[in-house]
Amino acid sequence: MAALDPCDRCEEMMQPYLDRVLTDRERVEAQSHLDKCEYCAKRYRFEVSLRQFVREAATEAMAPELKLRLSALRTPL
Repeated sequence: MAALDPCDRCEEMMQPYLDRVLTDRERVEAQSHLDKCEYCAKRYRFEVSLRQFVREAATEAMAPELKLRLSALRTPL
């Protein structure tokens, strides 16, 4: 089996890295790659910003009209 491209491997580990669920070895591997690869570091910063935005958005009250509109868009499972 061929080894993953380092950026593909970093992509695979990005969410677990952000969730802090990697082993120590995996964490070091991910951090090492982020230190060397500007593309992946940029993706990491984006993911951190996105998570922050979602956390903040989740604490804001949703307008009742928007809730109704979103509810109408739901499809049954």
